[in-house]
Amino acid sequence: MKNKIESPLTETAFLILLAMTKPNHGYGVQQFVEKKTKGRVVFGPGTLYGAINNLSKKGWIEQVPAETETRKKEYIITELGRENLNYEIKRLKESLSIADEIAKEERI
Repeated sequence: MKNKIESPLTETAFLILLAMTKPNHGYGVQQFVEKKTKGRVVFGPGTLYGAINNLSKKGWIEQVPAETETRKKEYIITELGRENLNYEIKRLKESLSIADEIAKEERI
């Protein structure tokens, strides 16, 4: 179903959408996520390509037309994907704000 905001996003979907704010291919996404999470998140091929396929079916990412013949498929976030990503960022910021408030009150 396209044209839908889904929340919360899985961490996998969230990180892939972040990685695809610029054209990127699977291996590039894998490297981006591993670097940005300092190795905390490492996608196996099945997880990564399954998620890319799912995000593509939802209309959140789309394949970038190849300028030359290559086996690497590049994808980029769509407007609907960007809406979902922005909604999730807002949701996470709100949750973090609540957590910060509680941590201060409870001296956690």
